[in-house]
Amino acid sequence: MQASTRNQVELDARLASRGDLRYTPAGTEALDLQLDHRSRQMEAGIERQVACEMAAVALGATARQLAQLAPGVYIRCSGFLARRYRTGTSVALHVSRFELIEPAAN
Repeated sequence: MQASTRNQVELDARLASRGDLRYTPAGTEALDLQLDHRSRQMEAGIERQVACEMAAVALGATARQLAQLAPGVYIRCSGFLARRYRTGTSVALHVSRFELIEPAAN
């Protein structure tokens, strides 16, 4: 049986904070982010208020572009879930693309 390759995430969130642009040992730009998501979602036929914080990381051109944004802006992030650190167990959203959006009215 072949393993699934599906791992795609799209999340609207406020850029809560971001680190300084840094470089990996291979010389690629990297940026650590903290995202704050709030929405209403349907679960088992009931609407519920959802709030969560998520660690995120961006590399290359995406990292350079996100480093220009001030915390507090709203962005739609697309990417995949993977370990936050190569040897760790915590998960982060690895952002491969993003766009600025207007905050949702909850």
